[in-house]
Amino acid sequence: MGSAEPTRPAGGAAADGNDAEARRQLAVCNICNYCNGLCAVFDAAERRARLAPGDLDLLANLCHQCRSCLYDCQYAPPHAFDVNLPRALARQRWASYRAYAWPSALAVLFAGGGRWFPGLALGITVAFTAAVLLAVPSSVLFSAQVGEGAFYRIIPWWLMVAGAGLGFGWAILAIGMGVRRFWRTTAPAMAVSAPPAAAAATATLEVLTLTNQRGGGPGCADIDHRPSRLRRRFHHALFYGFLLCFAATLAASGYHHLLGRAAPYPLLSLPVLLGMLGGLGMVAGTVGLLWLAHREDPAPTDPDSRGADRALLWLLLAVAVTGLALLALRETAAMGLLLAVHLGTVLALFVLAPYGKLVHGAYRAAALMRDALERRGR
Repeated sequence: MGSAEPTRPAGGAAADGNDAEARRQLAVCNICNYCNGLCAVFDAAERRARLAPGDLDLLANLCHQCRSCLYDCQYAPPHAFDVNLPRALARQRWASYRAYAWPSALAVLFAGGGRWFPGLALGITVAFTAAVLLAVPSSVLFSAQVGEGAFYRIIPWWLMVAGAGLGFGWAILAIGMGVRRFWRTTAPAMAVSAPPAAAAATATLEVLTLTNQRGGGPGCADIDHRPSRLRRRFHHALFYGFLLCFAATLAASGYHHLLGRAAPYPLLSLPVLLGMLGGLGMVAGTVGLLWLAHREDPAPTDPDSRGADRALLWLLLAVAVTGLALLALRETAAMGLLLAVHLGTVLALFVLAPYGKLVHGAYRAAALMRDALERRGR
């Protein structure tokens, strides 16, 4: 994409009509200023008072859905101004995922609130598992495999590496291209001069600590108007659990390539310990967030995309649970089937990552970086 790239991808958030409603509500917020201390959205909205489509996308992805502004707002329903900013920004945010999706032809997967996601995830998992069942003799698949290289007697090492590399590489490429479009479109109208390294450090700290999910200090409005820190803690458990699982994969690669040792590894080895802690963290985070989603007030949410939010949580839970089950039963006859199911869920997660709720992490990080640059460059 060169200089001829449009300032905003066609058919995005502006195409669904929600941008006008988000702009109306933010205009009220810019006049009121009551919620300015709650999160970064309101200060950023004042800096971008023109509220062009790119500005709306930035603000929507800067929002961490803490919901506090709804319960603090004097113009919230049933007031005639009908300000429900968390819902408006949630709709704008989902529309922005579709607007910046790459390649554009696959943006259709965001249609209907991502209704395709659960079926596709299940289909990929089942197809991969079925392929293993057909390719591996049952005498091998359903017998106990122990010792170094046991996993590779079921699925060859080169096939695991190729599948993981292609799936993960596709996710990074597609999400990276989408974020590139987002970054260009959300550039401020006036040049901002700020030290990139300092802004990157600020944005990274805000990503790692979920600063904007504090709800102004006391926490998010997780279930109703009462603040708590549950959402932030569950997000941390899921996020850091995922990072620990990724670290376990890197450690296993080091064992394989540097030490010449093939998986599976002993219980007290670094890859296993990291993977076990990461899996438990992912289970705690996903179960907690699913519990909150079941009990939460639906008013601040986008009803059209709630299904996609939960579908991602269920997929992440499946990845974690099958991984832990594989660890617990790896020396039994169930190992072969569990390995196939686990790798199938991981493949589904990688392939569908650019076209589901998981992309919010990349866009949110980019929004925080843009916001940090603007704050430091004022």
